[in-house]
Amino acid sequence: MTAQPSSKARTVMLPPALTVKELGDRLGVSPVEIIKRLMTHGVMAAINQSIDFDTAAIVSTDLGFEVGPEAPAPATEPVATEAEEAPDEPASLKPRPPVVTILGHVDHGKTSLLDAIRKTRVAAGEAGGITQHVGAYQVQREGKLITFIDTPGHAAFTAMRARGAQATDIAVLVVAADDGVMPQTVEAINHVLAAGVPMIVAINKMDLPGANPDRVKQQLTEHNVVVEDYGGDVLAVPVSATKGQGIDDLLESINLVAEIAELTANPDRPASAVVIEAELDASRGPIATLLVQRGTLRQGDALVVGEISGKVKAMFDDRGERLREAGPSRPVVVMGLEAVPEAGDRVRVVTDEREARQIVDLRRRTREGREQTDHAHVNLDTLFHEISAGKLKELIIVLKADVRGSAEAIRGALEQLSTSEVKVKIIHAATGSVSDSDVMLAEASNGIILAFNTRVDPSAKKRAEAAGVEIRSYSIIYQLLEDIEKALAGMYEPVFATVVDGHAEVRQVFKSSRLGQIAGCYVVDGTLRRGSQVRVLRKGQELARGRCEGLKRFQDDVREVQTGYECGVVVSNFDKYQEGDVIEFFHDERVR
Repeated sequence: MTAQPSSKARTVMLPPALTVKELGDRLGVSPVEIIKRLMTHGVMAAINQSIDFDTAAIVSTDLGFEVGPEAPAPATEPVATEAEEAPDEPASLKPRPPVVTILGHVDHGKTSLLDAIRKTRVAAGEAGGITQHVGAYQVQREGKLITFIDTPGHAAFTAMRARGAQATDIAVLVVAADDGVMPQTVEAINHVLAAGVPMIVAINKMDLPGANPDRVKQQLTEHNVVVEDYGGDVLAVPVSATKGQGIDDLLESINLVAEIAELTANPDRPASAVVIEAELDASRGPIATLLVQRGTLRQGDALVVGEISGKVKAMFDDRGERLREAGPSRPVVVMGLEAVPEAGDRVRVVTDEREARQIVDLRRRTREGREQTDHAHVNLDTLFHEISAGKLKELIIVLKADVRGSAEAIRGALEQLSTSEVKVKIIHAATGSVSDSDVMLAEASNGIILAFNTRVDPSAKKRAEAAGVEIRSYSIIYQLLEDIEKALAGMYEPVFATVVDGHAEVRQVFKSSRLGQIAGCYVVDGTLRRGSQVRVLRKGQELARGRCEGLKRFQDDVREVQTGYECGVVVSNFDKYQEGDVIEFFHDERVR
């Protein structure tokens, strides 16, 4: 059934975004007719796909309707607007434990320090000795709880480390006493200073012979971190994570800084939290580690996390013990979300699951409508021109990782490898194993697949081999980044510079029945190597260019001859030497 224009066009009011089916219902037209009309305007949309207001208005006008924007729903409706959280009354605020982030350069003992604090062994078994995932834990010191967020110390996790610093009240900067301030130490300092978080410096590895804490303190002043010994306000605590020395002093310092900060929150309100880490567990489904920031999270609470709804079906602490509720600053592992959220997503408790689904539906439709506006008229021609513009080369990547945090960190690090000549384009980044659909996507886009700490489905492996799609698996992040950096280097247009290796002066000319003329030379400077490119110069003018096919010292063939020695030189395609000629040895070196 197709609507026909009438002498007096009917008016229809449309929302900012709606599905194809909903538009058909409002117009009294078959969704198939809507899809056909969309296709004539270059828009491909399925029956349940959202389209934005402008696109819906064009189709509606084609069908003889006058279109106007729908009035916003009353503010009393729970999903119409998402009001900012109301501030807490001062009387409702109660003291809460401090949330502490451990930051520092790789190998400076960050994980070992946390291990010493928790009295458990977590440092062993990490691939490459680098923490791969963010974790949150609580410890007790003199009856006071402290929450620790452990962020990975490798440079690839810059984004995660920044998020960790900003989610916390106090940052502990770990610096090795024997190694001093390193590039990743400076990165960590910048994150903490930008977040405006109080800092405590843990000078680790004090048990080593090369420990020099004074040098560390001096280096820190060069990066705007002035410790108390130097007249500043930053506490510096000497520790040895492996020996367990200074740990009590560090915890005491944390409690002191927390006391000065007077950290409070209202536990008697619906909880709000942040996702620290999330992954898909094969047996338990989506699992999210949350840090409760305000209110109290309870079993049975309905949640909204980004575009994901859910219900707290079960809740555990960092030791795996089941909880029924969790107050401010408490890290908890939650089961019951419909999908795996993004690390860093905000978590909001709502009245019930129905309201959660409504909010999620509104968020999703708003985003889809926005995306539809952005991509409505993309086709193969425009896509080709976008890729070809400026002769830009691209390395297309499909990224699969075990957890969101890893995928996020790797994506950020890879995108930073892009230059004006070569662009790294991650067209898909997700958690889980490499599947058939990932291979098909890489095949269609002429890309490669990177799998970090995750398996490859057998069917996907078979399909990839048949299609010639490369799948690379890694368990250590810096190896992945090094490999991609090498691949990018191979994609640059090669630029070569000539590097002169040395000069030899022809002092005598010998004849050989087998080799023709041999130049008896004295090496004036540099090093002559067999196989090098050479130029024969006479009075500064180039006579010939070739390759050194032989170097002789007396009767022996040699690979190279140094300055100050005599030798015999054989050059390809040239034997017209004269005494006084100069043979210049050189090679072309690729410039990055």
